[in-house]
Amino acid sequence: MPQLAWQKSSFSTGGEGECVEVAISAPPLVHLRESDHPRDTTATTPHALAHLLRALKSGAFPR
Repeated sequence: MPQLAWQKSSFSTGGEGECVEVAISAPPLVHLRESDHPRDTTATTPHALAHLLRALKSGAFPR
């Protein structure tokens, strides 16, 4: 796998650790990881991630 350029999410407010980081790769894929555990990553499509974020914002998942 090529080297990914990770960026801290603009929604992460913590200083060190506890930050969500994202990276983009072909075909397009969005890679996500927690900065505390950089070896544990997941990847999804932009479309699927957009659906998840809309569901989270709408309150579809109880806290």
